[in-house]
Amino acid sequence: MYFVYILKSLSKNFFYTGCTNDLKRRLNEHNNGEVVSTKPYFPFDLVYYEACINEKDAFRREKYLKSRLGKNYLRKRLENWLRLKS
Repeated sequence: MYFVYILKSLSKNFFYTGCTNDLKRRLNEHNNGEVVSTKPYFPFDLVYYEACINEKDAFRREKYLKSRLGKNYLRKRLENWLRLKS
């Protein structure tokens, strides 16, 4: 399985979208400051993820979620959670 995931920084107003085949390990790497691109923003909460059966589909979905249409989809999908966090 491959996972597309969204992280929310607990220290700053920052969201990160990524893809991995080991979600637990990857979340630990982000929260331990081991990922260069997210190190200034850790720690993180996992706020959303999707599972895909193959890697190609997961990376295609990650690319979509990073697009304008994908971000609109996520705003609608996470609408209640975002409202609670405001």
